[in-house]
Amino acid sequence: MLTRPDAAAEVDGRPFNNLLRRLDRADFALIEPYLATVQARATDLFYSPGDDVETVYFPCGPSLVSYVVPNEDGRDVETILIGREGAVGGIVSHGFLPAYTRILVKFGGPFARLPISKLEAAKARSATLRNIFSRYADCMLAQIFQSTACNAIHSIEQRTAKWILSAMERTDGSDIVPLTHEQLATLLGVGRSYASRVMQSFKAEGVLETRRGSILVRNREALRLRCCLCNEQVKNHFEEVLRGVYPTPENGN
Repeated sequence: MLTRPDAAAEVDGRPFNNLLRRLDRADFALIEPYLATVQARATDLFYSPGDDVETVYFPCGPSLVSYVVPNEDGRDVETILIGREGAVGGIVSHGFLPAYTRILVKFGGPFARLPISKLEAAKARSATLRNIFSRYADCMLAQIFQSTACNAIHSIEQRTAKWILSAMERTDGSDIVPLTHEQLATLLGVGRSYASRVMQSFKAEGVLETRRGSILVRNREALRLRCCLCNEQVKNHFEEVLRGVYPTPENGN
């Protein structure tokens, strides 16, 4: 459920979202009057398949969302995670079309939201604003392509490490990741018992600990050595296409 604004969502007068912070002053001024900051809780649903997409949501700070594809056997599979490097809702399609997947809040926190109509009007007035969002759409498609390849060729252990590191990087970098075994299983597209066995092996190796409703990463470097290179490929593409937007320790975002 969306609730009241949170002042912690803003940095230097802008929402703590790297895509919004990447805009120059003139472009940000075109959309600033229409931005609203709201709080969302984990498991809140922004869109279901078939919903009209009328609002763009920008995760801020520790917030994280995922694209969830429902399947005929009742299982949901998560495809990509979006944190403060991006936005969800009408980015590729320009809005005003039905949603294809569920867009689900993974980690609760502040979000900036903007009506699609206001974003499209601003893009019509600014070529540089159109360029930024076109570049971001390219980066998001790259994530989808990489995720498809990853699911096809990499082991469950590699993908587990990748998802945990990806969640850490896209939020606040904390060693505590609010992922349950069930949520991790959905990210991996496997049963909960399988995900639990992988987590137990990581725990036995001293890589992480499991807590109620969260994971504590004890050895980030060991976790990094166990993951595939898919997330690095995505980060490299972001740096080529939209430098400074993907959160890294080097750029301080």
